[in-house]
Amino acid sequence: MSNFAPVDEQLTYLKKGAAEIIREAELRAKLEKSRATGKPLRVKLGMDPTAPDLHLGHTVVLRKLKHFQDLGHTAIFLIGDFTGMIGDPTGRSATRPPLTREQIEQNAETYKEQVFKILDRDKTVVDFNRRWFGPMSSDDFVRLAAKYTVSQMLEREEFHKRFQEEKPISVHELLYPLVQGYDSVVLEADVELGGTDQKFNLLVGRELQRAYGQESQVVLTTPILEGWRAGNEKMSKSLDNAIGIFEPALEMYGKLMAISDERMWRYYELLTDVQVAEIEKMKHDIDRGALDPMRTKKDLAHRIVADFHSPEAATRAGEDWTKHHQKKEIPDDLERVYVEFPEVAWPSRDADGKHAVEGTRMYGIQVAKLLVKCGLASSSTEASRKIKEGAVSYPRSSLVELDGRTVLVEVLPTEFVVRLGRRMKQIVVNL
Repeated sequence: MSNFAPVDEQLTYLKKGAAEIIREAELRAKLEKSRATGKPLRVKLGMDPTAPDLHLGHTVVLRKLKHFQDLGHTAIFLIGDFTGMIGDPTGRSATRPPLTREQIEQNAETYKEQVFKILDRDKTVVDFNRRWFGPMSSDDFVRLAAKYTVSQMLEREEFHKRFQEEKPISVHELLYPLVQGYDSVVLEADVELGGTDQKFNLLVGRELQRAYGQESQVVLTTPILEGWRAGNEKMSKSLDNAIGIFEPALEMYGKLMAISDERMWRYYELLTDVQVAEIEKMKHDIDRGALDPMRTKKDLAHRIVADFHSPEAATRAGEDWTKHHQKKEIPDDLERVYVEFPEVAWPSRDADGKHAVEGTRMYGIQVAKLLVKCGLASSSTEASRKIKEGAVSYPRSSLVELDGRTVLVEVLPTEFVVRLGRRMKQIVVNL
């Protein structure tokens, strides 16, 4: 008798947080066969060691590999120590500089340790694709290249765009999808995982498996996670909006608390094991006022920090964050700064998106100008950058949008605290 859970139960678990499954009917058939025979599916996730540290964005697809592992299937974590030297052209408008062999080896060692923050070390198969590409002869590569056409390769968005714009496409970049696809042939993968930006490469794997007489793998993609700062850019160290899995607990907790309430739900879906039905219930409870959104975000931050540190570290981080940010302990000798708030015209809508009711005089100042006036920023440019980074705290309940600018209006009481990082000033409003 198979120990695998019923297929419908497995599918529900696997579809949570998945962007696309190609094809779901094939995955169902593979799961049914696995359950009937007691043979686990071989599920592959490949990552090129192009950077030494992983962040939460990388863990979205790692968690999906863990879900297969939780269900009893074989999780194969493939480190692309060969493909990393080619350089994945995904999302690139220019040729990616290849890494040196030494860089690849150093990064690969850190990857091995980091992935076990999520995967079960004893149940994970870790492999390196240099194991089979290293011994390959030039004859072998020619035969592999014969399996795919140039016209098929130019269907890839990045290549098509660069071809149309007459930008260079190096021959070694055309090899990348073939090499990644051949990994699936060697490993006889039943399922391959990847982000939505990897879809082309994953589909090449399906084609190559058929060309080599294998049953095609199912492709399961996961969404690209947005960073913790405002805006919709993907999480990336280069954009300074990443949360590294080795960051200190308090730093990780603080960044998670800085995400918007709307983005909180996406993090719940992609970074926790909370089921969709429970997430929907929390949304409903917040909408009807039965659940505090701040408490819900704290629970999210605690869950994620506990995953990468410990429950005790998450609790301490939560207490420290509350002490420094939420309770807003104000020194008795805080410097008071007198700032004139000029009268402003009524906007078309107030901060809640409702029509403003005219008839009351209104006073306000741009937040960036306020930071400069009280000495917390040296220029409006610096102040605007700090606001965008989420480093500034002020009475947001008094915000409106005025001609595309965020201003403070009708501040009551006429004294309040504004913070930039750990620095703060007591603002006294002159009308």
